[in-house]
Amino acid sequence: MRVSIIAFGNDFKERQELNGKVVDEINADLEIGPKLISSKRLRENSATAFEGTKKYGSFEVPGSVARGWLLAPTNVNGRPNSDVLRPWLNGRDFSARPSDRWIVDFSGLTETEANYYEAPYQHIQITVKPDRQKDRNLATRNRWWRFERERPHLRVLIGRLKRYIATTRHSKFRIFSWVHSSTVPDSALVVIACDDDVALGVLHSRFHETWALRLGSSLEDRPRYTPTTTFETFSFPEGLTPNISSKACAANPRAIVIAKAAKHLDELRNAWLNPSDLIDIVPEVVPGYPDRILPKTEAAAVELKKRTLTNLYNARPQWLVDAHRDLDTAVAAA
Repeated sequence: MRVSIIAFGNDFKERQELNGKVVDEINADLEIGPKLISSKRLRENSATAFEGTKKYGSFEVPGSVARGWLLAPTNVNGRPNSDVLRPWLNGRDFSARPSDRWIVDFSGLTETEANYYEAPYQHIQITVKPDRQKDRNLATRNRWWRFERERPHLRVLIGRLKRYIATTRHSKFRIFSWVHSSTVPDSALVVIACDDDVALGVLHSRFHETWALRLGSSLEDRPRYTPTTTFETFSFPEGLTPNISSKACAANPRAIVIAKAAKHLDELRNAWLNPSDLIDIVPEVVPGYPDRILPKTEAAAVELKKRTLTNLYNARPQWLVDAHRDLDTAVAAA
């Protein structure tokens, strides 16, 4: 439990205190200094950051089951199950190791169109339908085979990309990383529909991290990141805003330096998370999905379990500190 005690008097003009110190003025968010809480949402940042999908039901399946369905013969509509099967990512998988869970995704389909995909449909008939039909919300009951919140605008945007940026909504560390565009993001993630290293670099700088901590809220001791208050209010460097395509700023010297630093940070992190001598990279059983990262041995599997983004940022080895310093310097110059 977190408790805040606020005392009000009749006249604040003579003496005001905040956290035991005399101050000239107390802002509405119980802070002093610039009134950042009144920051406006910027048009150039709109329609870019979204919360992930909210499934409301057990739509997910283990990877072994999903791969069996992916390799099955086409359905009676002549279509493969890959139409409605996607890798799934939630906050825990993002911060730790991917758990190889997939999800049945009938977004946008009628029930008749969905039941043509026989095995996936039968699965959610058992795991989703009974609970959804007890819900008081009429739309939730009547569209039981679809996610409660499908995020259609987000889907359109990331459908044009090969990858997108994601971060967890609640986290001790504000970490941004790449996700393959075929992956369905859970509501525990915030998705930024950008695929260029410049955007990743600016978001991962200490400037954006500080801004997000100041304007975001918190759940217990974990800061909360939101598309509206922390992303849409943030001033990106001039000429590098989210509404400008990566091609349009490709020749910008500041963009080149930021992109180089961001890519270097990402490559170093991936090398630590998945050392080449511990893993095998295997293509998925059908095209269109990210490659699988598999441990070479049982000993490798044990070691890889320790290699998570959370553990990395808890340890903060010097190479990580240096990479973030170089990125901050590049963003500062912009």
